[in-house]
Amino acid sequence: MKTRNKNINVPNALSLLRILLIAPFVYYYIHRDIIPAIACLVLSGLSDMFDGMIARRFDQFTELGQMLDPIADKLTQGTVAICLAVDYPILLPLLAIFVLKELAMLIGGAYLVLKAKKRPSGAMWYGKVGTILFYVSFLVIVALKGIWKVEILPLNIALLSVTAIFMLFALYKYFRVFLSLLRSVDPKDSIDLKADIKAKREPQEHKG
Repeated sequence: MKTRNKNINVPNALSLLRILLIAPFVYYYIHRDIIPAIACLVLSGLSDMFDGMIARRFDQFTELGQMLDPIADKLTQGTVAICLAVDYPILLPLLAIFVLKELAMLIGGAYLVLKAKKRPSGAMWYGKVGTILFYVSFLVIVALKGIWKVEILPLNIALLSVTAIFMLFALYKYFRVFLSLLRSVDPKDSIDLKADIKAKREPQEHKG
């Protein structure tokens, strides 16, 4: 009897959708089709909100999902940050905070998995709130300029400053989780990708 692949589920499909939405968002944004660009971002944000809710409600957590979700977030937010930086060079220092945070988390996650052989934590509430603030700030800035032709620089700086402060708070909290995982001796926090892949291949080889 063929075993169902647990990685094929709705939350993982929503994370993949967020990645696929990046290309049309960039296309619409650079062509100044603001409403379709905003629609892509709203759909991306909604999928980010619902994938976690569905995963918790139906217990559809997978290791692939724990990797796909933050990758989708980082790729989407990184793309948005670049688009904002092109249009608003004065906001580069604030956007740099976002980029540094994401790089630090990417390096920390890679270190946990590859060197420390620890399982990275899933997305926490403070990470999700930072993501929501990022989306809201971008939508307000782009909607004002692209739809109503209004540019309020103090408002733009205020929105992104609040987002940047919360992202720094999230980075601090994730760093504490990182240190906790490094010190953890609980088996559930350990992961060995090579051993896991080998263990999954062996049953298939025996069947063959």
